[in-house]
Amino acid sequence: MNAFAEILETIAHSSVKKSAITNPGVLNEAHAYAKPSSFSRGMRIDLNGLTILLISGTASIDEHGNSVHIGDFRAQMRRTLANITGLLASEGCTWHDIVRTSCYLRDIERDYEAFNEERTAFFKEQGLDPLPASTGIQAILCRPELLVEIEAIAMFRTEKTDQTKE
Repeated sequence: MNAFAEILETIAHSSVKKSAITNPGVLNEAHAYAKPSSFSRGMRIDLNGLTILLISGTASIDEHGNSVHIGDFRAQMRRTLANITGLLASEGCTWHDIVRTSCYLRDIERDYEAFNEERTAFFKEQGLDPLPASTGIQAILCRPELLVEIEAIAMFRTEKTDQTKE
């Protein structure tokens, strides 16, 4: 059975367990902002041994909810990747489990080269092969000082299946 068919089969015959993803040491919760927002940092979905993480748009925000590295695209990019890394770690996975990213840049013409250099270097440091699917989009972000925001989807097995049993 191919992987996609296996995923569909798993979903069709499983109960869905959902829980919010948090890591207060990396990012505070959006509802704790001075101007609260109503979303989770991410959502964990467990389907009969298959876990899917949907990481919300993540930016250069510190554990107190403050924007950091204002005006420095590369530093914002590195902090954004570090924040996602922390969220993944809180759920027991890594960038090797990421299957897709959606990357929002405030000014794609100005910042895409730096974005791609930072992303390429980070993915190389992580030893990613294959690379995640990805889309780059120009967007007005939720705070005027933010230059980049990234969403991510991770998938990994939490239980062995017939194909993964030895």
